Amino acid sequence: MLPSNYFLFLQIIIFLFITPGTPRIVIISYSMNYGIQKCVWTAIGDITANIIQATLVIFFIGSFFSENTELLNIIKWIGVIYILYLAYDLYNTGPKDINTKNILSKNFFSFFKDGFLVAGTSPKAWMFFPLIFPQFIDFNSNYVVQFLILISTYIVLDFLSLIGYALLAQKLIRWIKTNPKTINTISASVLVIIAGIIVFNQHY
Repeated sequence: MLPSNYFLFLQIIIFLFITPGTPRIVIISYSMNYGIQKCVWTAIGDITANIIQATLVIFFIGSFFSENTELLNIIKWIGVIYILYLAYDLYNTGPKDINTKNILSKNFFSFFKDGFLVAGTSPKAWMFFPLIFPQFIDFNSNYVVQFLILISTYIVLDFLSLIGYALLAQKLIRWIKTNPKTINTISASVLVIIAGIIVFNQHY
């Protein structure tokens, strides 16, 4: 049995995933700088953080956030600082040949960590899971099964959308090779703008 308003849930998350937020900006730059295979680890880090967030909200601390908004504020500032760090890192990273056999300085764990921290410190995610996610679960019936259906749908579509952005970035790689700093400058600028929007628009 599908959770309540399952198809509405699908529409909401699809809209969220096609909107170029912070994880997608990071994926695009990483795809062009390091190739799609290593972006998979960033995507896995992203969905791992989302699984933890959803589990904590539904089974443990859903009401805690509404009563302790200062914690959300702390998470917001941690996220802003990390986004600005990523912007700096991306701006100073030169695009690399995706066919090169040279060993890159970033290891798989580093890609996973970046995906995990970007998603894990995202105020948008911490607001989505406590405020929107539970509305599609009927807690008077078998809510564990409903949770598994919803979170499975969420992480599969999230993962596919992230990889889709990585593939799209690869289509632009020839243009990027003739404009080597353009994508990093654009991506870093967008991340700074996102950080600014979070600072000024998200109040708890």
